[in-house]
Amino acid sequence: MEADNLLVERAKQGDMTAFSELVVRHQKSLLRLAFRVVRDLQTAQDVVQESFFKAHQKLKSFEGRSAFKSWIFQIALNTAKNKLRARSFDTVDLEKTPVSDGVDIEEAMMNDDLKVMIQSEIEKLPTKQRTALNLRIFEDLSFAEIAEVMACPYDTAKANYRHALMKLRHQLSESLVVEGWHNQQTRNLMEADA
Repeated sequence: MEADNLLVERAKQGDMTAFSELVVRHQKSLLRLAFRVVRDLQTAQDVVQESFFKAHQKLKSFEGRSAFKSWIFQIALNTAKNKLRARSFDTVDLEKTPVSDGVDIEEAMMNDDLKVMIQSEIEKLPTKQRTALNLRIFEDLSFAEIAEVMACPYDTAKANYRHALMKLRHQLSESLVVEGWHNQQTRNLMEADA
C-alpha cells in the first residue's frame, strides 16, 4: 500500500487516481468524525464530500508538515462546526442496535440504555473535550494527531481528553450506582485509559 505522502505528491501532479485512493482510504473515518459532530447522517455525508472538495482545491498548498490524515481531519472538523453554526436540526441516533436472536433481551436492553447514557454524557462535555475524546476513542488518533487536528498544543489535546474522561467517569459512576448497574462491561468502561 502506497503511503499517503506519496499519493499526495502524485495528486499534486494531477493524478486523479492518487487523490481517489486518498478519498477511499479516509472517507469512512471522516464520516464517523463528522457524524459525531453534527449527529445527522445526511449532513455528515455532506461534510465529508465538502471536506474532500476543499482538500482537493487546497492540495497544492499542503506542505506536508503534518500527516495528510491530520490535515483532512482538521478540514472535516472545521467544516462540521460550520454546518452546526449554519443550521439546526434533529439528531439521528444510529447507536441503537436491534436485539439479535439468542441474546439475553434484558442484557441487550441494558447495553442499549448504557450506550444512550454514555452518548448523552458525551454530548454534555465542552466542545474541545468532546472532540478530543471522539478523536482518541473512536478514531484512534494519537495525542500528537489530535493536537494537529484541533490546532492546539500536544499537552492541551491530552488535557482535554483526560478532563473528558474524568467527567465521564464521575457522571457515569453516579448514574450507574443509581441505576444499579454493576456488570463487568461497565467496570471495564470506567477503567478505560486510566
